[in-house]
Amino acid sequence: MLDLTTSNTADNVNTCVLVSLDSGNCSYLENPEELQQLATSDGLIILAVIKGKCTRPNPSTYAGSGKVSEIALVLKQTGASLVIFNHNLSPAQQRNLEQYLQCRVIDRTSLILDIFAQRAKSHEGKLQVELAQLEHLATRLVRGWTHLERQKGGIGGLRGPGETQLETDRRLLGKRVKLLKEKLAKFQSQRNLQRRTRQRAHVMSVSIIGYTNAGKSTLFNCLTRASAYTANKFFATLDATTRKLFIQGHGPLVISDTVGFIHELPHTLIAAFRATLEETVQANILLHVVDAGSPNREEQIEEVNKVLKEIGADAIPQILVLNKIDLLNVSSGTSGYQRNEYGRISQVRLSAKNGEGLEFIRMALAETIEQGTSQWCRMSPEIKDKINRCTTISH
Repeated sequence: MLDLTTSNTADNVNTCVLVSLDSGNCSYLENPEELQQLATSDGLIILAVIKGKCTRPNPSTYAGSGKVSEIALVLKQTGASLVIFNHNLSPAQQRNLEQYLQCRVIDRTSLILDIFAQRAKSHEGKLQVELAQLEHLATRLVRGWTHLERQKGGIGGLRGPGETQLETDRRLLGKRVKLLKEKLAKFQSQRNLQRRTRQRAHVMSVSIIGYTNAGKSTLFNCLTRASAYTANKFFATLDATTRKLFIQGHGPLVISDTVGFIHELPHTLIAAFRATLEETVQANILLHVVDAGSPNREEQIEEVNKVLKEIGADAIPQILVLNKIDLLNVSSGTSGYQRNEYGRISQVRLSAKNGEGLEFIRMALAETIEQGTSQWCRMSPEIKDKINRCTTISH
């Protein structure tokens, strides 16, 4: 199946053809609409979308020979300079496709990494993205280019074959990765110090999490009157932001806006952003923001919970925040909240864009502070002293 968005041949280097093949398992990963949103968020112009079936991926090119020929024909018709697969390609598959199609080919992971590289603004964020890119590139240094097979000889060639270019690249890449990890470790130490200070003061910590483009930063701005960048596109903001939020009658708490999740979030990104995601792991409660109008809402919730389990934050209490109710119809687009069997607020419906329903978030956070305070008051002086002493010890 082919969807041509334009019939004109374009010379723009930012033009691309998307390939999304159905593997037959009804996975959300094969949703071509999400791939189109990712490509648009990366500033690419989509000239064609190629769809089809692929129950058994070809070990050489992922797609079958017929589909690869179809892609080559579309490239000739549109003049696109890039092919993006909505799947993770092996280094060999990527190399074979580029040789056959005579153009650059990337997979879903590479596309997400490129978006992250454009969005990172802080020094720490740039280091994290570079680390993820290098660790992903390390898996691609396998006979990808002919110059990697040449060997460096000794002086005048008298010492015989020396270190291959591939080995040199791997060694230099390893050195850079080690340096980046050392720099990120310093940022982590600073964050640990700030976290221990909050723990000694018994200040509650809240993290806003959720699928990308669900409205996390908009909610963060409404609650804290901050000015974090917001836009209707994937991964509009990457850099974690923390602010103090005062709940009237209950005192302050610390709230953090974190990076958005997506289906099949690359493991290299999870590893690189682990220090930032520790704010989520150490939080007292999570505000799980969901696009209430998304047809894939349940799959997105499941995907976020999968990542939370991977980083060890699945046991932290959550409040499900159904956002963007202003885009729903009148009957279902009303603000409100629900309580669970324990009498705690477990779900809130609101619109972060126009502020409708924000009072229910504040109510839920006030109850969380009360519960945390009552638990602290019930502790014996010996246990309190032990907790205070433990928070002064470096991790």
